[in-house]
Amino acid sequence: MSGRRLFLVAFAAVTLVVAGGLSYVASASPDGLDAATLRGCEVVETVDGESLTGDCIAQHAEEHALADSPLADYTVGGRSGTNGVAGVVGVIVTAVLGAALFWLIARSRRSRR
Repeated sequence: MSGRRLFLVAFAAVTLVVAGGLSYVASASPDGLDAATLRGCEVVETVDGESLTGDCIAQHAEEHALADSPLADYTVGGRSGTNGVAGVVGVIVTAVLGAALFWLIARSRRSRR
């Protein structure tokens, strides 16, 4: 196996391990933006899900247009415990789109010559 091919295979393997493995140990705590918008409120579990009590910016937030997409909330189909799978799928989709873009750019440069 050539050095370039070996590098690409190793890079792909490490990328998939990081995307799939580290997703399971990532923090479930809200990030800085989420924490700032929740300041002044308390998250309460209800029969219908989570509800906010108090006065905070997050009470004025609306559902995102892509909230029902297959990889929303870093899960697959909204099922808990699938964040590693969502990470791997995200990496694969990004790699395929990036490779296609680079292929199109290289093809257009070859056709200009």
